[in-house]
Amino acid sequence: MTSSKKLIRWGLAAAVAVATAVAFIAPAIPAQAAQSPDLERAVTALRAISTMRANFVQTDRSGQSISGVLTLKRPGKIRFEYEKSVPMLIVGDGHALTLIDYEVNQVQRWPIKNSPLGALLDPARDVSRYGKLIPTGNPNVISIEVRDSKHPEYGIITLVFIQDSAAPGGMELVSWVALDSQNKRTTIRLSNQRYGMAIDNSTFTFRDPRRTGRRSR
Repeated sequence: MTSSKKLIRWGLAAAVAVATAVAFIAPAIPAQAAQSPDLERAVTALRAISTMRANFVQTDRSGQSISGVLTLKRPGKIRFEYEKSVPMLIVGDGHALTLIDYEVNQVQRWPIKNSPLGALLDPARDVSRYGKLIPTGNPNVISIEVRDSKHPEYGIITLVFIQDSAAPGGMELVSWVALDSQNKRTTIRLSNQRYGMAIDNSTFTFRDPRRTGRRSR
């Protein structure tokens, strides 16, 4: 397996994590938000995102990076489309994550409940005890660590927001770090965030290379 493919596979935890934050965590935290104005600000920002597109750079613990475009739509839909030199794609349809490798015509699918941080993505499970505020020393920067203490195997996600009056809710999600149960760390940094555009649900589907035999995306 090439290093780029390894990086993308490790990034599955990151894909689950951001879908978790926007689709399922935000609606489930009013009690905790009431205890922390900063947490409430971050929750408000998450809830305010209906759709988003952004450029991203994904970096693993060794410092290797690849880039691409992230598309997100509530509830639970996400797409990581990587740079043209990497013939792979990650799509989440709200029920499962799918990794498509167009180089070898392979498709792998993970039900949400079996995915990293799956306990937080599955709306049938309790997400009320999900995380805590991490001090940053900067009043314009908010960091939230999310984990399921009963299931450490699901990993940890740390979300970082920066105050921005132009962003939904006045805070912009700028990065997150996913740490899986094997201590593999994946960092996603966002740029050029755009909000509120119409995104068709077909964006979160894919052409199955096992049927077409072609490397189309």
